[in-house]
Amino acid sequence: MEIKRLQGTEEELYRLVAPLVMNPVVLKQNYNFPFRTSERFEWFVGVNDEGQVSGFVPVERKRAENVINNYYVKGKDAEVLEALLKPVVAAYAGDWLAVVAFAEDADLFRSLGFVTEKQWTRYVRMRKEPADEKQA
Repeated sequence: MEIKRLQGTEEELYRLVAPLVMNPVVLKQNYNFPFRTSERFEWFVGVNDEGQVSGFVPVERKRAENVINNYYVKGKDAEVLEALLKPVVAAYAGDWLAVVAFAEDADLFRSLGFVTEKQWTRYVRMRKEPADEKQA
């Protein structure tokens, strides 16, 4: 799987994810919350050998942290999610990185160094501190 790193308003991003973010099956997996993007977003999009999107992880750059929210993985495949998350974690290693994760994905995020801040029924808010702050 190739992972493409795209800015939130790039034409290629729209071409790759538009068929998914408007798909009722994908929206249902996201509990019918719409996907959004802007200049403040960076997307990590996994594309398989056939050119099909296997999943995506959008990261919104905010003032105090970067937030992963409304990610998607076809078939909820944990291996694909992990493959998508590794470059995200590496890219944001020097910054605070938070996630609003599906509850069923919490263990995977924990294995990547995220710590639970708040738990709801369907979601878990988790946070990973910058790598350089751990050293201090």
